[in-house]
Amino acid sequence: MPSPLDDTGNPVSVGNAHSDVLGKQPTAPARTGNKGRIWPTESLIHRDRLTGTSVRQVTTHPSIHHHPFVYIPAFDDAMQWIVFVSHRTGRPQLFVEERSTGRLIQLTDRDDLNEWSIHPSHDGRFVYFTAGCGAWRININTFEEECLVHFGNVPMIPPGMVADAMGTTTLSGDDRWWAVPVKIDAKARMHIIDTSTGGCQPIFEANVIGHPEFHPRDFSLLHYAGAYHNRMWVVRRDGSEHRLVYQRDIAKKEWMVHEIWNPLRPELLTVNWPHGIVGVDINDGTVRRVSDFPGWHLSIDREGRRMVCDTTWPDRGLHQLDPQVHCDLPIVICESASSNEGKHWETDHCPYDDGPVKVYAPQHTHPHPNISPDGRFVVFTSDRSGHAQVYEVALTPSDLVGTSQ
Repeated sequence: MPSPLDDTGNPVSVGNAHSDVLGKQPTAPARTGNKGRIWPTESLIHRDRLTGTSVRQVTTHPSIHHHPFVYIPAFDDAMQWIVFVSHRTGRPQLFVEERSTGRLIQLTDRDDLNEWSIHPSHDGRFVYFTAGCGAWRININTFEEECLVHFGNVPMIPPGMVADAMGTTTLSGDDRWWAVPVKIDAKARMHIIDTSTGGCQPIFEANVIGHPEFHPRDFSLLHYAGAYHNRMWVVRRDGSEHRLVYQRDIAKKEWMVHEIWNPLRPELLTVNWPHGIVGVDINDGTVRRVSDFPGWHLSIDREGRRMVCDTTWPDRGLHQLDPQVHCDLPIVICESASSNEGKHWETDHCPYDDGPVKVYAPQHTHPHPNISPDGRFVVFTSDRSGHAQVYEVALTPSDLVGTSQ
């Protein structure tokens, strides 16, 4: 088969290429080891040093914990569960907190979980994840694990700590479609899995496929991150309308990162590090200035009127603002007090333009604030105690979330 990348390294469609290597594996046993183990509540309440608000610590075990990546929901829609990863058994495993009781329930007992691939279903029945060479889901109530697709003897994700090396996935808002990037030799291939049938369709290949996200209202549309010099792409679920939506300013060594969908506009909200937050129109590439505030990772509520962000270099805590208007004075929510590892962020331009960068940025040291489905809470991770723990903080009920100009 000819290379599915053109001469410039840009992605092209692959149609049904290599679909013959995909298949299902037998369902895993319902219970093995610590699967299904109940841990007592670890919930603690702290008073935030910056704002005085109450912050709930969800986990306390002296080991690594973290919720899903910043744009992936940490809750199901009914908010029965907070989904997180814990290393308390010596390996990363899937857990949920039952919010009505505070009990912690261990869902998996595996040695091959890709801890940043996790995505809870919106209906609260499953958590989707990749492990080994397959795409799996686990039933939260029965602990039954099902391999939807096995990709053959492939590494799944490239080595590293950031971007495509995290192996993040995305599930459509109706829980029907699951987009899973898979590393195939020197390239990555985007697969779309029909969760109702297990059918799997590879739709394109590229050198880099990172952080895919389904549109919150149009489940036929996704965006994903390419390499830093051609970062922001959109594509239809069937592989059509695949295009780069923004050409960065090379002379300025512009660094666009951590983009998310804007539910109210045909737009990606993204960080122009460290110069503020902008919106990029996916149809014509027009840039709308949202804030000069140096937000880091972004999360937006479903109504599109409240966005939260964390900060670094320096860490100013978690903040909230209205992303539909220009806002340079976002309101502080609470401190994160996390170590925010990643010295390559201490810059005023894209560090990769200066040559190869050896990145050390363990993601569990980043807050990654995540808004709940009802818009009332934010979940974040902090290693302030010496170990990364999961926290939850309530947002203010005020409609005023920043000072507009």
